[in-house]
Amino acid sequence: MYFKEFIDFFFPDMAADLDWSREHVFLDKELQQVAREAVLGRRYVDKLVRVYRKNGHEEWVLAHIEVQGQPDINFPKRMYTYNYRIFDRFDRKVASLAILADDSPTWRPDHYSYELWGSKAGLWFPSVKLLEYKEKWQKLEESTNPFASVVMAHLKAVETAGDNEKRYHWKLYLIKRLYRLGYEKQNVIRLFEFIDWVMALPEDLEHGLWTEIQKIEEERKMEYVSSVERIGIRKGIQQGIQQGTQQEALKLLARLIARRFQVSSDSVQPIFAGLTTEQIEELGERFIEAENLDQIREWADELRQSQ
Repeated sequence: MYFKEFIDFFFPDMAADLDWSREHVFLDKELQQVAREAVLGRRYVDKLVRVYRKNGHEEWVLAHIEVQGQPDINFPKRMYTYNYRIFDRFDRKVASLAILADDSPTWRPDHYSYELWGSKAGLWFPSVKLLEYKEKWQKLEESTNPFASVVMAHLKAVETAGDNEKRYHWKLYLIKRLYRLGYEKQNVIRLFEFIDWVMALPEDLEHGLWTEIQKIEEERKMEYVSSVERIGIRKGIQQGIQQGTQQEALKLLARLIARRFQVSSDSVQPIFAGLTTEQIEELGERFIEAENLDQIREWADELRQSQ
């Protein structure tokens, strides 16, 4: 989802070299195999994708995203380690890409290398610094690429840290912009969720913001924010899990699923058997998209099999 838009926005030269008429494939299993073997502490790898160039060659792309508040001296080594592990295991050339979402204007890693007695090894990789888009705000405003909205939200989250009134203003502005751009419903919901997450507000301002959003939808005769309702549901489930009240979160999720499909909560509870906390949270994020209860059972089975 959004992979083409991601490459178009952050790596336009690469995008121009790819054959987008051929399907790109996410190599989740291959990436999991490498991640299990790499003992690196926290992992920042996002996606490994098989793509095709216009010359017909098949290539692999490692989209490695660093999202943290401060620079990390170990980041270049992680880039190198994942790159050589993928090459070693699958004998595939890999393009490693880095997105730097820290708040330091001087930190800009682009390689990892070492040398010993004339022997040299290393990896040089393109990196994109989100802070640098601050000087390109007008271009962001004019762009319809969804990642322009992502970058704008990140920049304003950094800029308004400690100033909730200013953050309220910009958060409402960016959400209104989603509606003006005329995105499809699902795109509005996904981008809304990102903005909501990265630009968190105190409860009183949050309540006022959601009231404003409901007014916007009424004026535009839109029904996206059942999105407001569904985001509230997700937050409730996630907060319950994070606060250690997993059983309460499960009961809430079971009640919501039961109400939607007109079944008893008791018949829903077994669906969660054997799922990890993270998998339950993922199921809670997806259940509103389900067409029937069997589809939720299938998703739960897939999650269990992925362990």
